[in-house]
Parts: sequence; structure tokens; C-alpha cells
Amino acid sequence: MGNQLDRITHLNYSELPTGDPSGIEKDELRVGVAYFFSDEEEDLDDRSQPENYKDQSPSKDGHLVLNEIEYSAFCCQECIFSKLRENEDLNIYSIKTLLTMCKPGDLLELVHVANDQPPHWTIYEGDDQVIHLHKGEIRKDSLFEISNGRLGRIVNNRYRYRPLPADLVMQNACGHLGLSSGEISWTNSESFAAWCRFGKREFKAGGEVHTAEQQYFLKIHLSKNNVHTLMFHSLEDLIRERRKVDATGKLRLLKELSIVSGKE
Repeated sequence: MGNQLDRITHLNYSELPTGDPSGIEKDELRVGVAYFFSDEEEDLDDRSQPENYKDQSPSKDGHLVLNEIEYSAFCCQECIFSKLRENEDLNIYSIKTLLTMCKPGDLLELVHVANDQPPHWTIYEGDDQVIHLHKGEIRKDSLFEISNGRLGRIVNNRYRYRPLPADLVMQNACGHLGLSSGEISWTNSESFAAWCRFGKREFKAGGEVHTAEQQYFLKIHLSKNNVHTLMFHSLEDLIRERRKVDATGKLRLLKELSIVSGKE
């Protein structure tokens, strides 16, 4: 099995029996498979075209619809994160179109159509400028320059926390410009951008005390009838795991899950 997992570095499986976070048990108890990866952040690196890439053309109004992995996340029984097409607009837009939709303090997510890799998150400042965490440094850049062929969308409502006023969001982001590794408390672009918008310490590395009562559940919606649930003790761990699942790609993830469950 080791040779089949070479592209997913240092993968180590742990089976976790879990129930439905809503408290309503299903007839069959699901087993979540926890993946443990390195912390490498490859948000803006170019990669070769993956095996599951299919050429897609923009619709008449300039957006694209991707076959992405969908998620929902819970802290105890409260939904704190949702990426489900049935409930939300998951369309992605060209940077030119996206800029007509943005306002200062917005959370932006950049997605590469041709590559399986975690999305890159930024805070929009205005006038094409964004503040983001990239390669261990918090910096300000042109959205056009960092997009590098990626498309984007506004994700203000992805997390279900109450947002801070826009001026405080910008104060959080601008107040950390220029800081680099050793001075920052976030392990990826999403955690930093989400902290700026919501101000919750849980987005910081080591920002919350791990307790038995404080449990997070990540539900990976591979299809309508195929949902895997994983359990974590911190929001930071859940975010890191979800982003690494994104980096594997949907087809490869299905293959790895089938290997673990003994279907191959």
C-alpha cells in the first residue's frame, strides 16, 4: 500500500468511530479516516495538470462551476463551517469580475481550475490590493499579480461566526503586515484571513485549550450518500486537514478511502 500513497507524503491512517454531529444516529456507524500530513503550504505554487482535470468553459455570465469536495464542520453540535453547493453559491469568477464584487474587509478564496491544491485565502483591502499570508510572511500584493491563472470568489459566509466590522477586519490585517515566520501564529493563508475577519483565537496555532468536551467534526461530502466524518480537538487541526484533503483531489481521495476500507 505504501507505493500507492507516495503522492500523499507521510500519510498515516487512524480509524475513528464517529456519529452524526447533530446527535441523530444513523443506522450504520460511519468510520472516519484521519489523514496526517506535513504543514507545507503550497498555495501559490504551480503544479502539473492532475488526472481528474477536465477542460471547462465559462458560462455566459463569466463564472465556472467545479466538481469540488464539499464539507460541513461542527463544534459539538453547532455548524461552524459549510461548503455545500445545495445551500451556497460555489461558482468561481475571473479576477476582473471578482474585483467588481469586492469591498474592503471581504474574505477572498483563490482556486486553481487545473490543479488539486488548497485554495489561497486573502483579505481584500481595495484598489486591487489584498493582504495575505504567503510563504511564512504577511504581505500586501496586487490580486491580479498573485492570482497567477486562478479564479476566485467571496467567502464571507463560509464560516458561521459573526464577522467583525470592516474597519476592524482591515485593522487586524494591516496591523500584521511585514511579520514573518517566528512572529506569526497561523499555519496557512485561510487561518490568517479568517482570524482577521472573525477575530477568534481558535484560528491561531495553539489558540485554544484542547479538552475532551471541545470536539470538532468535519464531514466530507463525497456524494449524497457517501459522507465521512472525522473528529478533531482543535479548529486549527480541522482546517489543516481539510486543506490537505483538497490537495489530494476528489478521485484520489475516493481511491485512498477504498484502499483503507478494503474495497480494493
